[in-house]
Amino acid sequence: MSIKNIVILPILLILLSCGNRRFPSYSQFQISGFAQGTSYQITYYAADVIISSQSIEQKFTELDSSLSIYKAYSLINQFNSSEKGIEMDEHLYKVVKRSLKIWKESDGVFDISILPIVEAWGFGAQRHSNQPSDEIISKAIACSGSDKLHIIGRQLVKDTPCLKIDVNGIAQGYSVDVIADYIESQGVQNYLIEIGGEIRVKGRKQPGNQIMRIGIEQPSEDKDEEAGIQKIIELKGGAITTSGNYRKYIQNGSKKLSHLMDPKTGRPIENEMISVTVRTRNAMSADGYDNVLIGKDLKNAFTFLKKHKGLEAYFIYQDKHGAIKDTSSAGFFR
Repeated sequence: MSIKNIVILPILLILLSCGNRRFPSYSQFQISGFAQGTSYQITYYAADVIISSQSIEQKFTELDSSLSIYKAYSLINQFNSSEKGIEMDEHLYKVVKRSLKIWKESDGVFDISILPIVEAWGFGAQRHSNQPSDEIISKAIACSGSDKLHIIGRQLVKDTPCLKIDVNGIAQGYSVDVIADYIESQGVQNYLIEIGGEIRVKGRKQPGNQIMRIGIEQPSEDKDEEAGIQKIIELKGGAITTSGNYRKYIQNGSKKLSHLMDPKTGRPIENEMISVTVRTRNAMSADGYDNVLIGKDLKNAFTFLKKHKGLEAYFIYQDKHGAIKDTSSAGFFR
């Protein structure tokens, strides 16, 4: 395989070759840019230009106004600064509702109320590299917990004034779905959407009717090193997302502390997982569940998968001897 045909993206790599030109009525169109603190790329196949970059930018503006903790005016920040709660728009309602469902299913492994803990470790909007004291961690845990979070109609209510939420663990997947739904509403039936490595696909590459191919990034000790390909998967439809702990971390002496937090201990997750790639029907679900699975050990991750039909995963992990290995559920590469 020629490296010239590979577009390298964070965590997941998209392989988009033009193929043969058997159907000249179809052409490939691309829209790319930066949003939500990362890059995005939209590739669709149609007889003519259907989607404008301005319409996509408008969608991102709407999403950021609702879900971004990096926008001071956003609805989520209004909730975080409130003492009791706010009325949600459609975006925040859908994301919080799904997040609370995944929180229950995962026994609290996935928890959007973790922002006080994330901030304590320096991974919030205000970055720092100071390791928090036990007292700071205890206070952050007291201000967290989705059991203190309630949906009443369209109201999002909190029991504790200091509770704050961060939906970054699921919002990019949701954003992919929003863009995909918009593109489909415009009549496009063949596309690939990627935001920060979160991907949703429908149809095939045109002209040529080829299956979309996705490359899974090979983990590296150096977060600035150019990505290589660990595995390639053909995706006929649905979504694929990855959660990894090797790109974002705090260096504490010789130890790397992951940006992925355990809501129960208030400390970085420590298990054998290096990255988890999930495929399922929509990107919001994939994005949420990849966070669940990377927060579990390998045995419990497979137990979780068995309880969730339509959810497949590929794991890269470190065994007890320090060797890097990989494995997947039975249907991941089908």
